[in-house]
Parts: sequence; C-alpha cells; structure tokens
Amino acid sequence: MPEKLKDILFPLDKVKYFAETIKKVYSPFDTEGFVNAVCDKDWPDRELKEKMRHTTLSVHKFLPSDFPEAIKILLKIIPDVKGFEAIVLPDFVEVFGMEYWDISMPALGEFTKCGSSEFGIRRYLNKDLKGAMAFMNKWADDSDFKVRRFASEGCRPRLPWAAGVPALKKDPSLILPILEKLKDDPEEFVRKSVANNLNDISKDHSETVLEICERWQGKSKNTNWIIKHACRTLLKQGNKRAMMLFGFANPGKMKVENLEVTDSSPGIGDNIYFSFNLILNTEKKQKVRIEYITHYVKANGKTSPKVFQIKEVELEPGIHFVKKKHSFANMSTRKHYPGEHTIEVVINGEKKVSIKMDLK
Repeated sequence: MPEKLKDILFPLDKVKYFAETIKKVYSPFDTEGFVNAVCDKDWPDRELKEKMRHTTLSVHKFLPSDFPEAIKILLKIIPDVKGFEAIVLPDFVEVFGMEYWDISMPALGEFTKCGSSEFGIRRYLNKDLKGAMAFMNKWADDSDFKVRRFASEGCRPRLPWAAGVPALKKDPSLILPILEKLKDDPEEFVRKSVANNLNDISKDHSETVLEICERWQGKSKNTNWIIKHACRTLLKQGNKRAMMLFGFANPGKMKVENLEVTDSSPGIGDNIYFSFNLILNTEKKQKVRIEYITHYVKANGKTSPKVFQIKEVELEPGIHFVKKKHSFANMSTRKHYPGEHTIEVVINGEKKVSIKMDLK
C-alpha cells in the first residue's frame, strides 16, 4: 500500500528536526517536551490537516505566549525549514495572528518562501477582503516567484482543501488586477496558478473569463498556454464560445457511428475498449476535440459524470476510426460500484452517441 501523505510529511525525524531548528534560534525551547507533545498517543491516527493543526498548537505551547515575539523566532528559521514545518508556520499565523494584522500579513509573505501560505491567508481574506487583497496585489510584484505565485494562489475562489471565500466567488473583480500582472510571468509555477485561478472563476463567471481569454489570446506563448488551461472546465462543459476561441469546428457536420464496446458486462477491476467511427462531412480539414463521458454509479445508486479527453487533432474530411481503453480499476480517487454505467462520446462539446454496460 502506498505511504500516505500524512506519514510522508510528518515522520518522527522531521518533528525532531523542527524542534532542533527552533532551538538553534531560541535556546529556551524544550525540544524533548515539544516532540512528546506532538507525537502523543493519537498522533499516528490523525489525518494530515489534524497533524498540522496539532503541531501548530504544540509550537504555541513552547514559544513565548506573546505573538509578536513568537513570530520573530519563527521568521528566523525560514532558511532551514521545508516540508511539514513549512506548512505549520502559516498555520500558526492563521490560528494566533488575527489580532496582529500588521505583523501577520508580512509574516505570511515571508513564510510562503519556504512552503506556501495559501491556506493561512484565507481567514484574513474573509475578515477584511480589501485589506488582504491590497497585500496580495503588492505581492504580485515581488522579486521572489514563490511570493508572486502566492499572490494568485491564495485568492483562488475555489482553492482545493482550503477555507472558502464567498465574497470572491460572488465577485472576483479584486483578483483580476493580480492576474493581469502575472499573466506573462517568467515562472511556469506562477503562470499555472494564474490559469487555475481563472478556471476557478469560470465556474461562476464564465463570460468574465472568456472575455479575458479572448483579450489575452495571441499576446504570447505564455498567455496562450494560460488561457487553454484556464478554459479546461468550459471546454469539458462544451461551452460554444470557448470552443470557438480555440478553433474547434462546429460539430453539426460531424457524426459518430458504430459505437461498440468489447465487454458489455465487465467486472470491477477490468479494462474495456470501446471504438467508433467519426465521420466528418466537411469540405476541408477541421480541428476536433474528442472526449467521452463516463456516468459512474455511486454508492447511493445515483450516477455521476466524469469527462475524459481522448485527443485534440486536425482531421481531413471522411471516416476516422477511434479506439479507447477505459479502466474500471479502483483508485485512491475513485471507487467503483456495480450497476449500469453509460459512456457517451462527445465531439467538440456536443454529445453524439452513448452505450451502456452492466458493471459487475
């Protein structure tokens, strides 16, 4: 069984290293007491975020109770920390620094250099959105690419595993100047965050994102990559304006015939192949996005769709044979349940044909 992330990030030797690192800059620190407090009887069973928060609370017990003094100590260890301790530092600011805004916000900007403060900033965004976004806007101009990336990543409206910021979902206007600054950033790490931020925004404000992408298109290789990645959800949804933006032809003159599956009653863990003929009744070569949707049966008996891309390709008029493998093997991110599953073929955002299987 693969090792869990909570065990990779929080092994005993890293806890000891964290304690020794603090001890170097703050001699009264009780390293043995800290390690014992962190690695208590419940430590092995705690999940990742629980381990992080438990460590944060333990750090607080063994540092000065005065937050400004504690932050001075933790800022000194930045050059020597990475891994789990690097995510504990912004969590410390999130938990204990809400009343010390002028200290906490700069500290988050510093701590993101050794890890990421994207989760720690969320409470501050909810407390004072304009005030926090002023810091984010300033960080977008920082010389350190990790800080610039934090300026975008921290204000994503739908940042995974993070506290929500309802105001940014409702109105992303404060985010857009930051993304404008970073759209041609020399670091791919930053540009990817810009694309992910736009993709988040597109789920609530598709027209806003499409307007931005149409404006950025052709500006540079960097912006072309960003807008394609930013529109991935809109493309999976078959948004016509997004399809036109990237030159995918009108699917009206495209047909799918002879959809077949190698096994109509596969078992959980099996692989199946399905194939079909894609027919282009066009006069010239067309850009085609070929996808399929699998409607998975859930534990409650209902179904949930998942879009998979087969390929994007330019095709000549005529008949084209397409074959694809699909796995029903259980994964950490998906568990399969028996019942009637459906596969739909989608061409340039338009559902064409479907076929059913009875998963055993």
